[in-house]
Amino acid sequence: MPELPEVEALKDFLAERLPGRTVRRMLPVAVNVLKTYDPPPQALEGAAFSGVARHGKFLDLMTAGPGGAPDEGPHLVVHLARAGWLRWQDTLPAAPPRPGKGPLALRVELSPQPDADGPGPGFDLTEAGTQKRLAVYIVRQVTDVPGIARLGPDPLSPGFGRDTLAGLLAGRRRQVKGLLRDQSVVSGIGNAYSDEILHAAKMSPFKLAAELSEEEITGLYAALRDTLGGAVERARGLSAAELKAGKRMGMRVHGRAGEPCPVCGDTVRQVSFRDSALDYCPTCQTGGKPLADRRLSRLLK
Repeated sequence: MPELPEVEALKDFLAERLPGRTVRRMLPVAVNVLKTYDPPPQALEGAAFSGVARHGKFLDLMTAGPGGAPDEGPHLVVHLARAGWLRWQDTLPAAPPRPGKGPLALRVELSPQPDADGPGPGFDLTEAGTQKRLAVYIVRQVTDVPGIARLGPDPLSPGFGRDTLAGLLAGRRRQVKGLLRDQSVVSGIGNAYSDEILHAAKMSPFKLAAELSEEEITGLYAALRDTLGGAVERARGLSAAELKAGKRMGMRVHGRAGEPCPVCGDTVRQVSFRDSALDYCPTCQTGGKPLADRRLSRLLK
């Protein structure tokens, strides 16, 4: 799943290519990808992109309004969900895409340069697998997207300090892993980077937030900023096609169950749930005790 670092890199990638480009055609391929109907997709045709922003794990592609006023036109907002991705093409195929069972969900065709022949550039939104959760919104205001309106603070924003995190955790009798993933508490962190943050903080994923000491909160904050900041730097400059592999290479425990922990050499373990799994190192995070591999696990005694 693309999380904050990958979406930040996609934002930068598109910010170098989109502003000033005009939408020639919006071509929804999968009927379920569009989550709004007013404005319709045709409202973007002829509009010029004026900027790109990130809100948590949402990409916000802004267009100019009447008279070219920046960011005052409709917003094309994308949430890539678990298996979605963006594929940029300098030259799109001449033939329009056909609805079918393939991964293509939506194509945005941009106008070619005035002196160019044939199709122009553009990008495809694709989604692998059978669970179709990729979401595209066309809205007048970005806060018209319910998921954005509910977002908590961005952990890499300048105002997000150690005391900000302490306030978000205070009094919550919830496992810290779940809180880090809760987009209404902290935006942009998903399953993978919450595993990485907790490993860096040497903290059990099932530790209750309300029970964290001041020292543990300080360590968690440092791990959060270092992990996300480092991932953003590693992703910077990579193409959209390279970001997936780059994310995998930067992981120390997530997705590495059965492999040795790069810090202590213990075997990375996994706890599986119905639709997800977490990965951790017992020596680094749980005092050497493995976690029971079942929902609502507790430390084995």
